[in-house]
Amino acid sequence: MADTTPVIEIRNLHKAYGSLEVLRGVDVTARRGDVVSLIGSSGSGKSTLLRCCNLLEDSQQGEILFKGEPVRWKGEGHARRPADAKQVLRMRTNLSMVFQQFNLWAHMTILQNVMEAPLTVLGRPRAEVEEAARGYLAKVGIGDKCDAYPAQLSGGQQQRAAIARGLCMEPEALLFDEPTSALDPELEQEVVKVIKSLAEEGRTMIIVTHDMKMAHDVSDHVVFLHKGLIEEEGPPATLFGAPKSERLQGFLKSTTHA
Repeated sequence: MADTTPVIEIRNLHKAYGSLEVLRGVDVTARRGDVVSLIGSSGSGKSTLLRCCNLLEDSQQGEILFKGEPVRWKGEGHARRPADAKQVLRMRTNLSMVFQQFNLWAHMTILQNVMEAPLTVLGRPRAEVEEAARGYLAKVGIGDKCDAYPAQLSGGQQQRAAIARGLCMEPEALLFDEPTSALDPELEQEVVKVIKSLAEEGRTMIIVTHDMKMAHDVSDHVVFLHKGLIEEEGPPATLFGAPKSERLQGFLKSTTHA
């Protein structure tokens, strides 16, 4: 029998910065092979939700479960922190995050960038990691750039290198935070193509994006956030084809005219 335990499950998540409530009780589930896209206006809580999911931000209330295992917490409210550093590290190494701004090490070659975390965090053998890294760089279409430095690459190539770096950790899920928003339209398409191919492979992904076409094309489930709450969610055909809420209708109109 197939394992139906979600890879990531977020229940009733609350996050505030001081008195500003950014997330006000959000539930998101990603099962194995699911692609979940988070859409919404700037400030709706999308990126914060992703950062809480990866434990880069502490939430004040609610549960985060990874493959059925809940994050253990100590303290309450603004004093709430993960209780077990080893658990955090283990979960984080299984959730590769790809950021808007690539975050590549400028002083390392592209190959070294991709190899760094599996070597230092996972302690895997160098020859095995190098073979995997070269394979993933080829997969994202920049196998010929192994010896180049980040500054020698276009933004689209740097973002593809960042995706290869995430894949080289062999994660259970990939988290994308606006992976195309720092790119020019023609470079954006290179990255969208890679994300589509990962979706077709059945990789579990949560994607925060402003690109409605990509969200429509790659997602199994789309979540529209508004002011820290889920306003509407469902399969992309329904959400984009027949949005129920006026807010979502307005949001989609504003993005198609942008």
